[in-house]
Amino acid sequence: MKITSEEVEHVARLARLELTDEQKQMFQRQLSDILTYFDKLSELDTSQVAPMSHAVQLVNVFRQDRIAESIPAREALANAPASQDGFFRVPKVLG
Repeated sequence: MKITSEEVEHVARLARLELTDEQKQMFQRQLSDILTYFDKLSELDTSQVAPMSHAVQLVNVFRQDRIAESIPAREALANAPASQDGFFRVPKVLG
């Protein structure tokens, strides 16, 4: 697929880029090459390939969810800048 100079200028305008004439020609060639390659890829038979969201399988690494002892409230509040009645005291954010 061939990209026109006007299309390169349009994309540059959307990206708020100022390009020289030399850069416009360079990007025109590069974008055309990229789209030509994608046209080649579209010729492949993918009817037997299941749709996927990622090219590689992702696995989340979670620790086991186990019940454990917490630190005492007085230790949690030891470094708090302000506390009141066993709770953190924070500035009011709602009216």
